[in-house]
Amino acid sequence: MGAWRERERQTVGDYRIFQVERSVAESPADGSAHTFYRILSPDWAQIVPVTPAGEIVMIRVFRHGSGRMSLEVPGGLVERGEEPAATAARECLEETGYRADDVRPLAALNPNPALFANTLYAFCAFDVVPAAPIRNDPGEHTEVTLVPRSDLRELLRSGAVDHALIAATLWRFLDRYG
Repeated sequence: MGAWRERERQTVGDYRIFQVERSVAESPADGSAHTFYRILSPDWAQIVPVTPAGEIVMIRVFRHGSGRMSLEVPGGLVERGEEPAATAARECLEETGYRADDVRPLAALNPNPALFANTLYAFCAFDVVPAAPIRNDPGEHTEVTLVPRSDLRELLRSGAVDHALIAATLWRFLDRYG
């Protein structure tokens, strides 16, 4: 089975942090045309910050999509011209006040290849230290929660961490660093 051939593409919505695109593509099986929608967003970066005591610096943040609080690691949009690792360190400092000097790559993942055209870059950093006050964007408020590294598996298994992209990053971290 080959790739679908795109016949046309049109932006149908621009929503500040993402755009929606409609694409008409031809099936490689029978040549018939089908309409698809794609979400265009800047790449994302997130980081698993680990303190010298072995605690994971996590945040609790209200998510408007789910309408409830979410337990997450820091992360955000990669700004134009910024390297994903720099984004991860910046977001860590802004959302938690912890400085991450030694940022290490964990994974580059496609958030959902059925809809998204961007990449999630996942990182970790050890020996992060408090260095500044939290500086959230106007539309967010984060509360720092220090989680013992030994509790991560149970938080993931129990569903206490239910954000799929955060879970993927934490499982990658556990796979590599136990």
